[in-house]
Amino acid sequence: MSEHQFVPQVEIFDTTLRDGAQGEGITFSVQDKIAVARALDELGVAWIEAGNPGSNPKDMEFFRLARDLGLRTSKLCAFGATRKKGVTPQEDMNVRSLLQAETEAIVLFGKSWDLHATEVLKVSLEENLAMIRETIAFFKDAGKTVIYDAEHYFDGWKANPDYALSTLQTALEAGADRIVLCDTNGGSFPDSVEEGVTQAIRLAARSAAPALKALNRGIESEKGNEQGNEAALYELAGRLVGIHAHDDAGMASANSVMAVKAGARHVQGTLVGFGERCGNAALAAIVPSLELKLNLRCLPEGRLERISELTRRVAEIANVAVPDGMPYVGSHAFAHKAGMHADGILKIRRSFEHVDPARVGNDRRFLMSEVGGRSAIAERAKKIDPSITKDHPVTAAVAARLKTLEADGWQFEGADASFELLVRRELGKYKPLFSIERYRVVSEHPASDGTTCSNAWVKVKVDGTTEIAAAEGDGPVNALDGALRRALERFYPELGRVRLSDYKVRVINGNDATAAKVRVLIESTDGESAWTTVGVSTDIIDASRAALVDSIEYKLIRDIERRFKAYL
Repeated sequence: MSEHQFVPQVEIFDTTLRDGAQGEGITFSVQDKIAVARALDELGVAWIEAGNPGSNPKDMEFFRLARDLGLRTSKLCAFGATRKKGVTPQEDMNVRSLLQAETEAIVLFGKSWDLHATEVLKVSLEENLAMIRETIAFFKDAGKTVIYDAEHYFDGWKANPDYALSTLQTALEAGADRIVLCDTNGGSFPDSVEEGVTQAIRLAARSAAPALKALNRGIESEKGNEQGNEAALYELAGRLVGIHAHDDAGMASANSVMAVKAGARHVQGTLVGFGERCGNAALAAIVPSLELKLNLRCLPEGRLERISELTRRVAEIANVAVPDGMPYVGSHAFAHKAGMHADGILKIRRSFEHVDPARVGNDRRFLMSEVGGRSAIAERAKKIDPSITKDHPVTAAVAARLKTLEADGWQFEGADASFELLVRRELGKYKPLFSIERYRVVSEHPASDGTTCSNAWVKVKVDGTTEIAAAEGDGPVNALDGALRRALERFYPELGRVRLSDYKVRVINGNDATAAKVRVLIESTDGESAWTTVGVSTDIIDASRAALVDSIEYKLIRDIERRFKAYL
């Protein structure tokens, strides 16, 4: 079976490129949108909502270029509104622009809350239904798959349930292939979502909707009692119904899962969860729950194991970080600090983990601290030397060194890369790949050229060869980072792909005022993975230098070991 023939039990619809782009601080270039679409196709989502060609020329340019993308699993959708009042769909320029996108599917949003029809659009309730009916019929006549987003559905259903349901009935009768119930304001709770979805599916099951008839064709009628037939029809109708949840009450994931448990088989969201206001339902948190907890297939076989990697990739393109505490894919998702937890995991993994992290492409992490215990240290050290046990002398040495450093202000629980280098030093398996002979950082205020205010000069030595480089930056750390990597790229060109993705400074003892020690945490990425390092000093630049050096050495050591394993 080809990937295009894969039929999911739950359709996953990603709107990162449309609703996600409405999130604060999120901006995609056309090339960014292409990169995101490719990542989502690699994951295997069914639908990618890629933008609104009628309101954004950049989206139209994307659709033009996307015709040659060659997506293997996903299908693109163009997004727009039902026709305006007082005109036909043929006369509405925004409606017609959706055809110009040349996508297989069109996503239309219309009003299901009577308040929006009468007070926002300033149309009668009958005219609103006509707008829904005529626009859907227009696209069905053009041979398009139509996904109808019932905007503000749950608010409308609470205020005027008969009218909200009539908008769904109208959409189905006009030929909509999916009706998606949108919690646009993000304020609904799971119990109301369950009831709303149940009613929508019953409506779809009772209707003579063309989409339901199409699903019935080729499916042999069930034999048995009437109750069994009703159950089969309800299940079939659930394929027409979807959920689109926002997270304004912190319920987006719960509401999405509850909708599926109520029978909906189409789930919309953004992979990382960013979007309008508090964000959309995070698909990276929902899909694993549906697959691993409810045994519902959402992605082609083998794709779930890539969800952590691809979530990080999409976040990187959007220039945001995957939230550390994000379920399944965040760096904290399988992180264990307490010694009792670490000991329990090592004895019976399910004692403190609800799923195996490998199933979602994530890693188990033991946070290194004075409460972590030797079992956790030994487990981390085994990645470098499998012979290490909690009773090994190196384990005791690392534990003692860890306590000494933490007493001096160092903290490794959020700096896995620096901890690994610490273990390597204790094991005697560490050889510096370069050394900084000298460096100088100068800041100028105000900057004479109006663009940069800092510059750095660094002299490094690699295998007896010296290299000197300088760089300007938007601050002293940025300048030092630029100069250091420029000097080293002659020897290690792979560093050209590395950049700092996060930088944090913490004053360790505020009683010493400006003479206090500071702890610097730096997160780096090469576009495929991320790692964090730490540095401590009374000099913020020197603390940054220590974290930068660890970051570069960790990247180089890891690449060397990967090449060695590939050679073997």
